[in-house]
Amino acid sequence: MDSESTTSTGHVTRKAVLRAALAAGMAAPAVLMGVPALARTLGDSGTALDLTPTCDDGDDPTPPQMEGPYFKPNSPLRSSMPDGPGTRLTVSGYVFGRACRPISGVLLDFWQADVNGAYDNTGFKFRGHQFTGADGAFKLTTIVPGLYPGRTRHLHVKVQAPGRPVLTTQLYFPNEPRNNTDSLFDPRLLMTVRDGGGGREAAFDFVLDVKQDPGPTPTPTPTTAPPGGTWTAGRAYKAGDRVTYGGVGYVCLQAHTAIAGWEPPNVPALWRVG
Repeated sequence: MDSESTTSTGHVTRKAVLRAALAAGMAAPAVLMGVPALARTLGDSGTALDLTPTCDDGDDPTPPQMEGPYFKPNSPLRSSMPDGPGTRLTVSGYVFGRACRPISGVLLDFWQADVNGAYDNTGFKFRGHQFTGADGAFKLTTIVPGLYPGRTRHLHVKVQAPGRPVLTTQLYFPNEPRNNTDSLFDPRLLMTVRDGGGGREAAFDFVLDVKQDPGPTPTPTPTTAPPGGTWTAGRAYKAGDRVTYGGVGYVCLQAHTAIAGWEPPNVPALWRVG
């Protein structure tokens, strides 16, 4: 049974309903009202792209990554970091718990390299923290970070819900050549990025391992096809390749070598339904 569509009890997940509604160009069903729209970007045609990442109804919180050597505590409280030249970048999204409900008052502490790939280790340039609002939303204004040896382009962040453990992770940019050589790169942490507003606009939604009351559950229980199809772990795919998985067709969005766990429904940054 496709875990992307149903829970272990057979109920259709909120994630599946949201995806289906977006794909059909419809508003989310009334049962999901009160949950904000997940952060996403728009394609050239104005249609919504796949969500990255989607809320996983409790089975797949946002994965952690190493802190690295450049974290500093006591960053300033601010959502804008105009600390040097570079391409303007706005990152926005929501923080959800395991039942796809937004979490308010979540601490997000960001730090990154400047345009030359250097971190400020004496002061707090390109370092700052903020808190989500009542709707679970956050927004960061900064620049596109530069590159330094051995790493692809990325942002660092610590995310902590009130009274809960800290999630330390990193966010990545799509279509970066070094994504293929950086041993830390994880496609599940790709932001959706587009040009706009005189710079670049990115979106990412965090899903924290915070237990929540799931609230009402959608009632339709469609039949789902079993896993399988032409997708194969270990195969190198290029942009534009088409596969099937679980009875659904997918188009490859960027070149990569498939591994177990990167099945098309699990990594919308790599595969689009089509």
